[in-house]
Amino acid sequence: MQRRTLVALAALAATVSAPAFAQSGEIRIAHIYSKTGPLEAYGKQTQTGLMMGLQYATGGTMQVNGKKIVVIEKDDQGKPDLGKSLLATAYSDDKADLAVGPTSSGVALALLPVAEEYKKILLVEPAVADSITGDKWNKYIFRTGRNSSQDAISNAVALDKPGVHIATLGQDYAFGRDGVKAFKEAIKKAKIVHEEYLPTTTTDFTAGAQRLIDKLKDLPGRKVIWIVWAGAGNPFKIADLDLKRYGIEIATGGNILPAMASYKNFPGMEGATYYYFGIPKNPVNDALVAAHYQQFKTPPDFFTAGGFTSAMALVTALKKTGGDTKTNTLIKTMEGMSFDTPKGAMTFRREDHQAMQSMYHFKIKVDPAFSWGVPELVREIKPEEMNIPIRNAR
Repeated sequence: MQRRTLVALAALAATVSAPAFAQSGEIRIAHIYSKTGPLEAYGKQTQTGLMMGLQYATGGTMQVNGKKIVVIEKDDQGKPDLGKSLLATAYSDDKADLAVGPTSSGVALALLPVAEEYKKILLVEPAVADSITGDKWNKYIFRTGRNSSQDAISNAVALDKPGVHIATLGQDYAFGRDGVKAFKEAIKKAKIVHEEYLPTTTTDFTAGAQRLIDKLKDLPGRKVIWIVWAGAGNPFKIADLDLKRYGIEIATGGNILPAMASYKNFPGMEGATYYYFGIPKNPVNDALVAAHYQQFKTPPDFFTAGGFTSAMALVTALKKTGGDTKTNTLIKTMEGMSFDTPKGAMTFRREDHQAMQSMYHFKIKVDPAFSWGVPELVREIKPEEMNIPIRNAR
């Protein structure tokens, strides 16, 4: 009887300790992203970059301090409620130590309170809305992706001159509205004369374009429609309405390579971008470009670099902690931490955990060798040149 009891107790102990033991030998990272849905192209690039970055940062071992990195993929389909439940499941049932994602700003805003509830880190990549590291922020949120202010301030560099009249065209959700708000704040010399917001599902831009034209056509000086758009739909179709007849030009930031095919119609167009594979000159970008060409026979894209960057940040932090995934240890380690990326060094700002990073002022060149408009570097806009507002209440 006594022997049977001992055996039973031993079996129970093994059952209880097995998950803890398995977890102690692993670093479990949940990636919540749009594997499908309106932002599928962005999400898939981020996942590719994340896996490439983990391989690079760990020297091909996929381990830190003897602990195996396990990536748990979750498809939020671009739906906030789904993303929220997936992150909760990842933290609780999947025993994720931390999470990366999501693709959509709308989904990201739904995820922030989940990270706070479970007291686990969410590294936001690539969702852009300022509110993520602004008024909706909590201490468990870090972001390697650029925010709306970084986008806007760098784009304002190209356009903010006396005598310029600007109308904006954005999507009617957090990404578009935060982007335009930040852009307006960054503009000091030019004048914003109209804001146009259209549904994310818009395919016919005629009515919105007409309102933009009506606001600009009779004004003197340089007239610009600044576009902030993500995902499906091609707002550059508004050029078909013969904007040149009214002396109106289009400006925008960088985008994924397929979307930049339409940029070939706008040689000389200026803007600022988060990343273009041919611009940064550093060993990490060289490694990313080489690995991507080797695997896919194409260059890495906008969000591939972002996924790679998130991996570099995580592995840098985990190496510093010796593989310790305790949340408070990671927060202390990551606040103020600098790390290498395909864009050069980035640093997590202590106040809001936003990664301070360079942006690139470009001018579009048409090159027959490329199916997209090539963003030629005008100049690198360094972090210290951009006064990125701290928008949280910490």
